Amino acid sequence: MRNLLARLIKLIPDSSLLFAGKVIGTVAQLLIYGFWAGVGFWIAFVMVLSWAGRAHAESIPAAAHQYRSVLIRAARVEAGLSAPVAVFAAQLEQESGWNPQAVSPVGARGLGQFMPLTAKDMGRSRPDLGPASPTSPGWAIRALVAYDLTQLRRIRAASPCDAWALALMAYNGGLGWVRRDQAKAKALGLDPGLWQSVASVNAGRSIAAKRENARYAPVILFKRQPKYLAWGPGIRCEVTR
Repeated sequence: MRNLLARLIKLIPDSSLLFAGKVIGTVAQLLIYGFWAGVGFWIAFVMVLSWAGRAHAESIPAAAHQYRSVLIRAARVEAGLSAPVAVFAAQLEQESGWNPQAVSPVGARGLGQFMPLTAKDMGRSRPDLGPASPTSPGWAIRALVAYDLTQLRRIRAASPCDAWALALMAYNGGLGWVRRDQAKAKALGLDPGLWQSVASVNAGRSIAAKRENARYAPVILFKRQPKYLAWGPGIRCEVTR
């Protein structure tokens, strides 16, 4: 067989052999290049995924992770398996940065930054949550979830996103002010069921208080909520121009 192949090769012109050699060499180089290019692509792909995972994990404050299971349990007890855990987590970060000993200049305390009077009211209206203790992480988380849902049930809005935005604004500045702003928005020909309409008017608060309240919900829903979606469901909101 070897002799037969040798005789057949001799019958092929030298120019053809030279051309075939060049073709084979080029194909081999392309295969080698393609192999390493493919390897390089997958290495780069894995590195990007690894970096993205680290960036996502690092975007959540380290202190938050110890309260994850407590929050998920509290949210599901109050609102079932579809509870918007990501919203509550984002709100806790906004309120206190996950610091159970946080105290604001006006006296709000704990993870949920409850004012003393509000905490006392929660203790009376929801004794099942335990004795009112704003600096207790467990109580603060349960109370924040319960308080949010109470505000949500009292809100009339155009969509789930609007309802949650207005409920968050009520948590921050009081339901009474939200309703006053809704009334003013309606009087001006705006839709009082849209959070943007309510955020754009001021029924009498100080400029600083209104500014803080108007920014509170969008920071939670648009900026902070996305990074907590791995913890549980969120509320879908679209940015309108």
